[in-house]
Amino acid sequence: MAPVTLAEDIRQRLGECSPAERKVGRVLLAGWPAAGFETIATLAERADVSAPTVIRFVNRLGYRGFPDFQAALRAELDERQASPLTLYAAGKYGSSAEAGQGEPSGPAGLLARGREVFTAAVDRTLAEVTPHDLERAVQLLADPKRRVTLVGGRFSHLFAQYLGLHLMQMRDDVRFLPDRPVERTAHLAALGRRDVLVVFDYRRYEDDKVTVAELVREAGGRVVLFTDTWLSPVSTQAEVVLSSQVGAPSPYDSLVPTLAVVETVVAGIIGELGDGAHQHMQRGEQTARRIGLT
Repeated sequence: MAPVTLAEDIRQRLGECSPAERKVGRVLLAGWPAAGFETIATLAERADVSAPTVIRFVNRLGYRGFPDFQAALRAELDERQASPLTLYAAGKYGSSAEAGQGEPSGPAGLLARGREVFTAAVDRTLAEVTPHDLERAVQLLADPKRRVTLVGGRFSHLFAQYLGLHLMQMRDDVRFLPDRPVERTAHLAALGRRDVLVVFDYRRYEDDKVTVAELVREAGGRVVLFTDTWLSPVSTQAEVVLSSQVGAPSPYDSLVPTLAVVETVVAGIIGELGDGAHQHMQRGEQTARRIGLT
């Protein structure tokens, strides 16, 4: 299971800090992660505190000093950018993995490990989703006055399609961001205040997702982000961030917890739309029968 990220740890610990230390924490979060690699003197100047205050702040987080804090930040950023290849090099996975002491080997061991990892990941993911973020995501995606556009990455585009197809059965004005350059450009250029962009972006994040989110925000629209615990750079543009654990018994990040979050959002949207969703689904079924798709 992924530990709490440094940024999240800082957010959670601000309430324990002195007023001067909170200034350091806020300056770090505002410029995260680059601010964490500045010198103590620069950080102290930006926070308008003394250098010893910066040191006391990182001590409060559990680090022996500022170099220790920066080393932890470097390690976290390396993990944030990890690929299946680097994860494979770091350990054994799959059916060839060595079972731990007392654990079954072979298929039985793999099933036991999968059950352990996926159950814990889903449980922790849903426990860490805040009711406010879930409620706001449901409100934005259920609002019939808003247009919804969805986009994902290498693998996560499958979840953008999964959520989008559900939304299409429940409401109008849902589409996927086109792949072809002319169509994509035209779509983005036409965005406005009533648009909601749903982005799925996981580690080894894709730069174009940040640009697309920036365009939506500049046009007055809203961004809902599904991401991992290290947080996509799109999070700086997002009104709602729904993060998930990605631990798996293989070197590939798991999207099983993400599916649980998506299914939870879908359930919320159905409840929010009420009879409107039911009527929309009925019209869809009737149309499908007319054209021979059922």
